[in-house]
Amino acid sequence: MTALIRAAALTNFSEVAQELGHDPGAALRRAGLRARMVREPDQLIEADRVARLLEDAARDTACESFGLRIAARRQLSNFGVVSLLLMHQPTLRQVLLTLIEHLHLLNERLAIQVEDVGKLVLLREELVMSMPARQSIELAIGVLYRMCAALLGDRWRPASVSFTHGPPVDAAFHRRFFQCPVEFDGSFNGLVCRAADLDVANPGADAVLAAYARKLIDAVPGERERSIDQEVRKAIYLMLPAGRATCKSVAQGLGLSMRTLQRQLDARELTFKQLVNDVRQELARRYVANGRHSLGEVAAMLGYSTHSAFTRWFGAQFGCSPEAWRATAR
Repeated sequence: MTALIRAAALTNFSEVAQELGHDPGAALRRAGLRARMVREPDQLIEADRVARLLEDAARDTACESFGLRIAARRQLSNFGVVSLLLMHQPTLRQVLLTLIEHLHLLNERLAIQVEDVGKLVLLREELVMSMPARQSIELAIGVLYRMCAALLGDRWRPASVSFTHGPPVDAAFHRRFFQCPVEFDGSFNGLVCRAADLDVANPGADAVLAAYARKLIDAVPGERERSIDQEVRKAIYLMLPAGRATCKSVAQGLGLSMRTLQRQLDARELTFKQLVNDVRQELARRYVANGRHSLGEVAAMLGYSTHSAFTRWFGAQFGCSPEAWRATAR
């Protein structure tokens, strides 16, 4: 099933492109998108086309912060009817959990996880795609940052932001945007914040309006059936670096029993092991190509406890050692 995304994901694309001397209309046509479609925020378009559009625009304008520049203009209202529901949640933690619940209405490629680590919380965010998607990842994390800032105001002070890809030639825009330490070549994509910030009461929350917003969302016609293999892949993307991408953990995360999950995968002639292997292949291409990650780090990011186990798996999948593959990629 082709993964879809709301056209609102490209809000302000044209303005940023024009500021950088790029023709947005021509760029959209090359990506197989029509300007008329993009002007309708609730129109669903192919997520892969959006990712290619952003990567091409960043390359053609020589602007490595292209996606982040779009995020800098975003408003909470760009989430559409879901924004009303988010605005009236009692805490930021509940906002994030509600966002995760409704991600399928916004971007079928996007996965978010809230992970408590002592007094800190990791907001992991991944895009489940095999193609390079640096701009899309930065756009998604930038939008998440802006959403938290819109709800917490001056209280929003994340500890850091992390990207698994390498740094741009000039990271000045990234530092100005996030106003916190920015780590490139990190072990995950997302934000690190204090747990206490997520549990501060939202003074603007209104339970009546939240209930009203849920009714509006439930009344949205033509919701697509959610693909179980896509949902499982998203969960694996998030859980793999922490070594928790087991069938039991993924089933629990999706609110299913292991038997139900396996039955649904059987119906699509898929196995959990196959999906884990597919995700590992996608991430291995991304991480091994990045020479700033040691191969030991790559092994851990793919859920392997030892470098030797990762090397054996890599050789079986790609027909060479990760060292040889990295040298060829360079």
